[in-house]
Amino acid sequence: MSYISAYFHCVFSTKERRPFITPELRDRLWPFLGGIARQNKMKAIEIGGVADHVHILISLPSTMPISKALQLIKGGSSKWIHENFPEHREFAWQEEYGAFSASVSQLDKIIEYVKGQEAHHRKVTFQEEFLALLQKHRIDYDERYLWK
Repeated sequence: MSYISAYFHCVFSTKERRPFITPELRDRLWPFLGGIARQNKMKAIEIGGVADHVHILISLPSTMPISKALQLIKGGSSKWIHENFPEHREFAWQEEYGAFSASVSQLDKIIEYVKGQEAHHRKVTFQEEFLALLQKHRIDYDERYLWK
C-alpha cells in the first residue's frame, strides 16, 4: 500500500467573475461541493467563498490529478445548479483555476483563511487575492492572459 499526503488549496471563480453565488445558493452549494468530493474519494476539508469565487481545501487520492478533481467538482456543481435553480440558468464557472499545494503544517491557517473570505473581501478584490496567491506560491504568470 502507498501512503500519500496531497492537499491543495483550490480557487476558482464564476465566469467573468459575475456575482452568481447568492447567500441562498451558497448555503446549498458548499455542502454539494463537499458531496461531489466525497463521491469521488476526495476529502473537502473546508469550502468557502463569496459571490464570485470559491476556495476549497481538498485532499486527493493518489490516483487523482488535480485537473480531474476540479473537472468533477466544477462540472458536477454547474450541472446541479442548472437542474435545481432555474433562476441561475446563466451560471457558469470560469475555465481556469488556481491550485496551490498545501503543507500539513499550514492546514489550520488555510482553513481559517477559507472561513474568513467574507471579511477578507471587504478589503481585497478577487484579482488582488489571486495575484498574491500566485506570487506567494512562486508561480510565473502573464497578467495579459490572467483575466480573460
